[in-house]
Amino acid sequence: MLNLFVGLDIYTGLLLLLALAFVLFYEAINGFHDTANAVATVIYTRAMQPQLAVVMAAFFNFFGVLLGGLSVAYAIVHMLPTDLLLNMGSTHGLAMVFSMLLAAIIWNLGTWFFGLPASSSHTLIGAIIGIGLTNALLNGSSVMDALNLREVTKIFSSLIVSPIVGLVIAGGLIFLLRRFWSGTKKRDRIHRIPEDRKKKKGKRKPPLWTRIALIVSAAGVAFSHGANDGQKGIGLVMLVLVGIAPAGFVVNMNASGYEITRTRDAVTNFEHYLQQHPELPQKLITMEPPLPATSTDGTQVTEFHCHPANTFDAIARVKTMLPGNMESYEPLSVSQRSQLRRIMLCISDTSAKLAKLPGVSKEDQNLLKKLRSDMLSTIEYAPVWIIMAVALALGIGTMIGWRRVAMTIGEKIGKRGMTYAQGMAAQMTAAVSIGLASYIGMPVSTTHVLSSAVAGTMVVDGGGLQRKTVTSILMAWVFTLPAAIFLSGGLYWIALQLI
Repeated sequence: MLNLFVGLDIYTGLLLLLALAFVLFYEAINGFHDTANAVATVIYTRAMQPQLAVVMAAFFNFFGVLLGGLSVAYAIVHMLPTDLLLNMGSTHGLAMVFSMLLAAIIWNLGTWFFGLPASSSHTLIGAIIGIGLTNALLNGSSVMDALNLREVTKIFSSLIVSPIVGLVIAGGLIFLLRRFWSGTKKRDRIHRIPEDRKKKKGKRKPPLWTRIALIVSAAGVAFSHGANDGQKGIGLVMLVLVGIAPAGFVVNMNASGYEITRTRDAVTNFEHYLQQHPELPQKLITMEPPLPATSTDGTQVTEFHCHPANTFDAIARVKTMLPGNMESYEPLSVSQRSQLRRIMLCISDTSAKLAKLPGVSKEDQNLLKKLRSDMLSTIEYAPVWIIMAVALALGIGTMIGWRRVAMTIGEKIGKRGMTYAQGMAAQMTAAVSIGLASYIGMPVSTTHVLSSAVAGTMVVDGGGLQRKTVTSILMAWVFTLPAAIFLSGGLYWIALQLI
């Protein structure tokens, strides 16, 4: 962190501070916007006092970010247009980052103000798509080519399927609890709403074991949220640093000689694979029109375009820049580091495309996946201080402004209040679903998973849904993507007119 501003003039340094403030503000909004979901049921069922519940959620959010890894972070980053991603140091790249963040902040603040549990993940993804579409329209290129369609499709599938999974699993849990955990006075207690328990027993808090289950599952939702949504913030911070302060961040300057050798070996092994399967790169070349030749001088940072026809040339350039005995990236100039990053991302992208070709065996797909991971090990990383900063922003945000969305989740989805069993089922479903998604590197919406899980429990339990609230949530779900696309695209267009 100490070398953050090394080599930057005052203007660039201020730009960097502003960009980092944007990202951390976005994460703080994410905290009080999305983490309201984690505390909604535990507060509504009176398992915990609101202040204590929010502190607990902030704590587990923090550790979720610290321990969540980086797979989701870079899944989000790779949704960006490939050319912009490869040329992040350009003014267009910086305009992209600011437009994307400002659009996400505006929409998230607006939906939070009205108490709507809209998804920060949907907002961010919509903002990224808006950048891609605007970039395509301005350059006269194909919209399909401008978007990283493979990543967009994968992430869209995750965002659409996850709420359905939440609804079905949570509803199924309630069905099982009604079927096998009811019929006696003691067991029926978990199927009461807090107001009923207070009237009959004079007690505000749920039974002990029910209370423990509610608290543990709420902690699980908070941890899973941090592990998934926190990673998105990490990816955005790295995007900013690569674009504005490339000297210290385009590659991992703390990488060991072993890690650099591992990267070089992966590139060499990929070259051997291509030589053994010459028909595969040829298939890719025929699928895409050739691009104009780019500069082959590794010391020059030029507008870089990635194409399968240039793969062997790219591999040769990497092997030249990374000799076998290299112990650190320090000997490389800033322009060489930037060029190395672009080339490695390009080779990795080619590897991913090869793995998707028909006829490639499962064994070869796994090999290419492993090689891709090794190639990017010193490119797709995050310093500890960045992870800590995002974790703190998310944790602090959790402790602010949670009440608006929490009230919607707890009281306004169903026609009657939430029972203890419904709260447990919804939270356990959300915690496990989001945690699993984080593990496999798929970004999902905490908001939509938990909201749909609550709705599923209400439907199965016969309580019914409040049409007005459900309509509002669905409208927010439907309009979030187009609104974010329009906002980010419009802001990006305006920014490009001003620079």
